[in-house]
Amino acid sequence: MSNDILISARDLSVHFPLRGGLFGPKQVVRAVEGVSLDIEKGRFFGLVGESGSGKTTLGKALLKAAPITRGTVTYDDGEMRHELTEITAKGLKDYRSRSQLIFQDPYAALSPRMTVRDIIAEPLEVMGLTASREETDERVREIAAKCRLNLEHLRRFPHAFSGGQRQRISIARALVSNPRFVVADESVAALDVSIQADVLNLLKEIQQEMGLTFLFVSHDLSVVAHVCDHVAVMYLGRLVETAPTRELFAAPRHPYTKALLSAIPSLDPDDRGKAQKLEGEIPSPTNQPPGCKFQTRCPFAIDICRRDEPKLEHSSTGHEVACHRWKELMDDRSLQTA
Repeated sequence: MSNDILISARDLSVHFPLRGGLFGPKQVVRAVEGVSLDIEKGRFFGLVGESGSGKTTLGKALLKAAPITRGTVTYDDGEMRHELTEITAKGLKDYRSRSQLIFQDPYAALSPRMTVRDIIAEPLEVMGLTASREETDERVREIAAKCRLNLEHLRRFPHAFSGGQRQRISIARALVSNPRFVVADESVAALDVSIQADVLNLLKEIQQEMGLTFLFVSHDLSVVAHVCDHVAVMYLGRLVETAPTRELFAAPRHPYTKALLSAIPSLDPDDRGKAQKLEGEIPSPTNQPPGCKFQTRCPFAIDICRRDEPKLEHSSTGHEVACHRWKELMDDRSLQTA
């Protein structure tokens, strides 16, 4: 594992068994299937896809908050190395202080019975990271200031704050333990557009100041383009494309990625109506189609797509794509506009 890699996953799968009928076969939800990726230190790594694609489950698996069915996840920050599939209770406690989660809903994530001070201080007290109340309060005030919270806010309860302020409280709670790796799960999806920009800029500033590594989970590609260095696209539990952000937006290779990008709203009247419509719904994770999982909705699917599942093809630029026909689609303009 390279010294520049903080999180490395290989053939990672997360399955959830369902209770079947009395005589029927047991079903399995394949939420994440065979994912391999590397997240470099100090990166703002984006993970995008439709609802139900497995983004949140993958993020939780990298935090050891979801059961790993198969594969490996390795964390190495230079000071400590953890193999999450073999981690002990003591190692998991240490990993919890080094990796944190920012939840999507700032209203449901905060206890209404606790003051802001107690909410932010809770990780320090539970994990025993401070030796005294004075040290805890000092750390809480420090991280609150970084998250643009006033000292008077610490005495209030969550109901007194707006959505953007609540999300800053959630960010402060996630960062108070001084983590190295943070998963932000749709952390601005519930906020107004103007507030989204403020929170995104805050996350970017804190990331650069503290040297953090982010996995930013989102369905909004315009948001991802604003903050992320590298982007991975998921569909039905699998990575279908991953590349540096600028390269992905300039030259997407997978038909699914192209459809997602074409759906981004544009202010240019000439671009309106050019969105590539995806027919049908994403298949059930308990009854997945054979071959390429996107073939039931892809207008370019042929026999090989329905028979063989494509593997991620690597390139020297870091652009990877899982599609049998991507080279043909890139070369033939008539197919691109079909």
